[in-house]
Amino acid sequence: MFRRAPENPAAPAEDRPGFLRRLRARLNRGDSFLTRDLGDLLRGRQIDAAILEELETRLITADVGVEATERILEGLRRRVARRELSDVRALITALREAIVEILTPVALPLRIDGTHRPFVILVVGVNGSGKTTTIGKLARRCATEGHPVLLAAGDTFRAAAIEQLKVWAERTGADFAAQLPGADPGAVVFDALAAARARGSSVVLADTAGRLHSQSHLMEELKKVKRVIQRFDPSAPHEVLLVLDANQGQNALVQARQFHQAVGVTGLVLTKLDGTARGGIVIAIANELKIPIRYIGVGEAPEDFGEFDATAFATALTEGAERAGSEAGAA
Repeated sequence: MFRRAPENPAAPAEDRPGFLRRLRARLNRGDSFLTRDLGDLLRGRQIDAAILEELETRLITADVGVEATERILEGLRRRVARRELSDVRALITALREAIVEILTPVALPLRIDGTHRPFVILVVGVNGSGKTTTIGKLARRCATEGHPVLLAAGDTFRAAAIEQLKVWAERTGADFAAQLPGADPGAVVFDALAAARARGSSVVLADTAGRLHSQSHLMEELKKVKRVIQRFDPSAPHEVLLVLDANQGQNALVQARQFHQAVGVTGLVLTKLDGTARGGIVIAIANELKIPIRYIGVGEAPEDFGEFDATAFATALTEGAERAGSEAGAA
């Protein structure tokens, strides 16, 4: 089943300053989990080993992970030894700078390479990570940027998934390609690619069935879909985008390892970051895997999806909504 997109789809451009304000307001509702009450702990005393131990506990609890936490604390200890950190504000600033240092190398937005037509994005992830919704929001961005899009319903196990993707196609003005539930996912994607080339679509966003990283037979099927895409175009897929639910904590890191090993993940989307005090998993993933983080999601609305910004994220994580919100007007 193929559907032609309507002419001139209405898709508002991303309000970047607005997205950064939403990130800062929603990542920590209120005071930062990492730095809450540090001022009370430091009152009347200098920054010492006990304070750094408390910060270490908070970093681990926030899912920053042992390796990244030690990297951060090692730098802070050196600065304390040099008497560079004299008060709580200096400590929080140094913490933020250490997080930015880890995140900056992976803050790489997705760029559509026009030399590949269509530019094929294979979207993967576990059940419930927000994969299909991410496809819809990404389709909206592509349409805004002037890229004709085709959505391929490669999740053939659930009829509801096909219908959900069809709704997103209608909302965003994208073309839509699907077959009956139970069809071979590789065949669906191959036919969608052929249709996209015939119609002149710039981008193909291929949905896949959600699967646990531990389900080896389903991971093998995902590898097959990738091989089928490469038979159509040896350079494709041009992006393998893994969608992770940030609320999964350290399990999200395990998922990222397994999917990367199976299909060579080239970009990440972190969803459901709104309201969590455990956004540190982003730091753990960046520190260990160094896979580009393309986008993050801080809510359900299309405007709650935007490019990953290392400095804005680190500020929201360390400052909390109250202080960071006062700085948002300058963003």
